[in-house]
Amino acid sequence: MGKVYLTGAGPGDIELLTLKALRVIKEADVIIYDRLANPDILEEAKNGCEFVYVGKEDGRHIVPQDDINEVIYQNALKHENIVRLKGGDPFVFGRGGEEALYLYERGIKFEVIPGITSAISAPAYAGIPVTHRGVSVSFRVVTGHESPNKKESQIPWETFKTDDTIVFLMGLHNLPKISKKLVEIGKPLSYPCAVISRGTTVHQSVVVGTLEDIVEKTKDVPTPALIVVGKVVELREQLNWFGENV
Repeated sequence: MGKVYLTGAGPGDIELLTLKALRVIKEADVIIYDRLANPDILEEAKNGCEFVYVGKEDGRHIVPQDDINEVIYQNALKHENIVRLKGGDPFVFGRGGEEALYLYERGIKFEVIPGITSAISAPAYAGIPVTHRGVSVSFRVVTGHESPNKKESQIPWETFKTDDTIVFLMGLHNLPKISKKLVEIGKPLSYPCAVISRGTTVHQSVVVGTLEDIVEKTKDVPTPALIVVGKVVELREQLNWFGENV
């Protein structure tokens, strides 16, 4: 039996990959990777390393999560060093916890290597700090896409009333619902927000608006994208250091 490294690939910019992640990638016998991991990372693997793609395209799962769990397990029976490469951080809406539990129940050793999550890095590359003295003392990260199999939503919208900064991941298609819910709980229509597409990459684009007009402004924005809601968005005009399409 081998050891599985549940490895965060970071948000897109390959230079945001951690040194530890790079080390295990170079040592890997097999890399099981998803759609959001920068494919250039695979070039760091040693000769003879196997690659297994288990990506999830926008709106559909090419490989269901249960099958991914089993793919990881079966590879752990055959190889010594297995890297499960996941975009962002494995434990921030990456389902890394599910994969870890699957391995634990089968007696497979595993290690979690955190990755830089897009929840903070994409806003940073857009010139939007998720916290800022005098503006925001806290931020909340929320899934923008819940499983359609749930009987009811687990998102506690009423508790968002006093949040300084809210970051929604994977929520572009649900942006009409998100903006509507935030207005319903008391956020003003003029409340600032931004949508960041393909953050930290050369294809990054940022659309700034308000809860009233952000849906209309982002009709043609490509995924993956995240949503930032809060007054910190107003700092972008001064802090936009990266430079991208606007």
